[in-house]
Amino acid sequence: MRRVFLHSSLLRSRRPSHHITLPLPLRMSSSYDGPWTARKVREEFFNYFRSKDHTFVPSSSTVPYDDPTLLFANAGMNQYKSIFLGTVDPNSERGKLKRAFNSQKCIRAGGKHNDLEDVGKDSYHHTFFEMLGNWSFGDYFKKEAIEFSWDLLTNVYGLPKDRLYVTYYAGDPQNGIPTDEEAKQHWLSQGISPDHVIASKGNFWEMGATGPCGPCSEIHFDRIGGRNAAHLVDGDDPNVLEIWNNVFIQFNRDDDGSLKSLPSKHVDTGMGFERLVSVLQNKLSNYDTDVFSPIFTRIQELTGARPYSGKFGNDDVDGIDTAYRVVADHVRTLSFALSDGGVPNNVGRGYVLRRILRRGSRYVRKKLGAPIGSFFSSLMPVVVETMGDVFPELTKKQGDIKEILDEEEESFSRTLDRGEKLFDQYATRTKDLGVNELNGADVWRLYDTYGFPVDLTRLMAAELRLGINEKEFEDAQEHSKLASKGSFKKDKADLVKLDVHDLAALEKNDAIPKTDDSFKFQLGNVTATVKSIYYHKEFISSSSGIPADANFGVLLDRTSFYAEAGGQEYDTGNIVIDGATDFEVTNVQAYNGYVLHTGSLKYGQLSVGDEVISSYDELRRWPLRSNHTATHILNFCLREVLGDHIDQKGSLVAPTKLRFDFSHKAQISLPELAKIESMSIDWIRKNVKVYGKDLDLKTAHKISGLRAVFGEAYPDPVRVVVLGYDVDEVAKDIDNPKWRSTSVEFCGGTHVAKTGDIKDFVITEESGIAKGIRRIVAVTGQEAHEASRVANSLKVRLEQLESTEGKEKDTGLKVLSVELGQADISVLLKAELKDRLATLRKSLDKQIKEKENAINKAAVNALVTFFEEKPDSEVYFAILEVDGNAKILQNVVMQGKKLGKTVYVFSVDAEGGKVAHANYVSESARSRGLDARIWASKVSDILGGKAGGKEDGAQGVGVNVAQVEEALKVARVTFSSKYN
Repeated sequence: MRRVFLHSSLLRSRRPSHHITLPLPLRMSSSYDGPWTARKVREEFFNYFRSKDHTFVPSSSTVPYDDPTLLFANAGMNQYKSIFLGTVDPNSERGKLKRAFNSQKCIRAGGKHNDLEDVGKDSYHHTFFEMLGNWSFGDYFKKEAIEFSWDLLTNVYGLPKDRLYVTYYAGDPQNGIPTDEEAKQHWLSQGISPDHVIASKGNFWEMGATGPCGPCSEIHFDRIGGRNAAHLVDGDDPNVLEIWNNVFIQFNRDDDGSLKSLPSKHVDTGMGFERLVSVLQNKLSNYDTDVFSPIFTRIQELTGARPYSGKFGNDDVDGIDTAYRVVADHVRTLSFALSDGGVPNNVGRGYVLRRILRRGSRYVRKKLGAPIGSFFSSLMPVVVETMGDVFPELTKKQGDIKEILDEEEESFSRTLDRGEKLFDQYATRTKDLGVNELNGADVWRLYDTYGFPVDLTRLMAAELRLGINEKEFEDAQEHSKLASKGSFKKDKADLVKLDVHDLAALEKNDAIPKTDDSFKFQLGNVTATVKSIYYHKEFISSSSGIPADANFGVLLDRTSFYAEAGGQEYDTGNIVIDGATDFEVTNVQAYNGYVLHTGSLKYGQLSVGDEVISSYDELRRWPLRSNHTATHILNFCLREVLGDHIDQKGSLVAPTKLRFDFSHKAQISLPELAKIESMSIDWIRKNVKVYGKDLDLKTAHKISGLRAVFGEAYPDPVRVVVLGYDVDEVAKDIDNPKWRSTSVEFCGGTHVAKTGDIKDFVITEESGIAKGIRRIVAVTGQEAHEASRVANSLKVRLEQLESTEGKEKDTGLKVLSVELGQADISVLLKAELKDRLATLRKSLDKQIKEKENAINKAAVNALVTFFEEKPDSEVYFAILEVDGNAKILQNVVMQGKKLGKTVYVFSVDAEGGKVAHANYVSESARSRGLDARIWASKVSDILGGKAGGKEDGAQGVGVNVAQVEEALKVARVTFSSKYN
């Protein structure tokens, strides 16, 4: 059995804590005799590792912006992946790190490691928790790590040695992995009783299916004491729990499953903070400690619910204790995730956060009996008060957290209402179509756009004996994800990758130098030499043994290709030996200075030493350059128009568009957008040169007006891109305020030589993608021209509609409204056309209403005139030319009622293929036995459809248009029969 992902064992399932035997009192051997508050526990951990020459590294964000494989940071090691993988820049601060410690903020909700549904049910599951950890990166190894752990637990925290048990890896002979005797001996040397040192087959940690891995050694504590609990270790006994895990990263697992020793060995430890506090405070549940008690107190103050009593399962009869745990856990998760820039939305981690908030809100309303709307923002300050000193981002972002929580929570009930209405529409349409499955795209739309939980949609569908087309749903979901990432053309499955061993081998091989990719900043091809071919985890000298059409990698001494980075997509193209070989490059990635060209041979072969032409696709590169420079211009103009608070939150530079996400709380007004677009176009028209050059990182950071992405790790030296000023000129006078008048950014991407090369710039979208984050999508060059062409075409059609009338105009406006909404054109032109269309629509609606009023008046007057001319008549029959307008029929009927006369009127909707009919039966006619409902029913027998109403009046809609005269005849005969 292998454990995947760090310290997952610290939270593995155990029996509910209400079955736990009461523990013996702790007899501490620590020099500290005060209470072990949560704050003191964390403080002593920090103090200890500072004294051991470890560097404090602040917790990484719970939102791992630089690791797309994770929804949230779920272990302390996440921010050190580049060190473990050997891809860290050795000149960076992280690359120089040898010893580290911290308390990592972790969230396990959504994805593979998901504790969300278990929170509240037991004493130990949390979606947010702290992981105390210490690390060694090629410095100390097992001996020191074990000594530190034992010393801290027994001498600093004073835990009784006879209640501690340790495990070591028992080995896996079948797979050639030996027993970790080294760790065993180091534990015994601490003076631990041999029967407290236990071999475990589960003590092997892996980052994933491949990559760095190694044996681990766990420390377990017996809450009960006064016994030998060795047989209960790793036995899912809630009284014998793991508190610390030491992982010794010494191997790398290859794709074929084999293990190889790492050139540099590391230590990675993790100790669950909440669990450690419960041990030191002699509590059976994490929720009984002062980590949670201040939150429980505040929950009771806000809700008026009974106090928390620590009950679980069936013992928690009213569910209130469960609600306390859920709400307390969830407010911690939300506070930290939002402080790190997470925002509830409909995708990925955003939707996980939305689910957490809604799950918590549901418990607040249903179990704690409190209204929702601003509950979590009222509870959040207690989290800031108790943890803000250790995690200052909580205090700094408190206002933003409150805004987001309030907006999301307040919309919760509205979301359900809107979702149900939409669901009803989709369900009705499904039944009308005669199918028994909801369209999967509709279900995704409910989820994606309106936040309607998919599981609830599935449940409601089942109640109506409907299913969900899961394939359509998955396709729609995948389409949305790919669209949001701009990765329709990427084939990740076939992407050839270099791992840590490959990189280590390359570093040792002087025959394969790091790739000179400086030519990517120039135009045209470059002649290069093949230095290695990479296939099936091996560096080989020739492609001759590689199957046809197989993907493999090529390393050159130099390249003109751009490797994907900084939001800019990779280049594609060809590596060619003229007339002999054509290697189609479909992906380009950089690994610690080695640029790997992935693709397949169209024909010919490649061998080490071959002289080749590195030829990127210029038609693809050109718009990439334009869009990247335009992104810099846009970033600058946003700051100039909206203010210095604008911070980049993400970007995509693709051949067909650019996308820029940034911090801004309000929707950008049309005048502001016009100014931003106009200013951007002015920069293009200025046709200034674009300069780029590497500078010392420390110096570059001081340049006045510099724009850099918050949290991004930049190389040293770093490339600086400036519009209009030579980088050397800027470097000589970095404090000069005039640099603020232009765009200055750190960027390793490709750019145009002059801004005029961009040609044109059109903003096609401005939207909010999350609370406080706006998105602008724009196009340049040919795409901008195409957007203008489409906009002009729509404008011409709108002008043509201005001269039409009636139904033609009505239909045309409806069609154009849909097309305009879907068109990728300038948002400014779209707004203008929408305004003009709305004016036309309003004018047409007025005409329709005036015409309807005139027709209505004529129809009513015809009835009045009839009875004025024939006052003795008892009944009025007519087929009215009002296009099946039921409202007008009712007005005519009501006029008959005022006159005390019986009425039956009809109207044909020829276009709709329907006949509307309505009647009124006077008191005189009712006295003769005429019932309006029966009368309408007889007419419906002729016209089809349905009819209904009351004794004195009924109405219906039929479908047999050709039978209207016959229906009128039946109506007359039925009436006459009562008067004969």
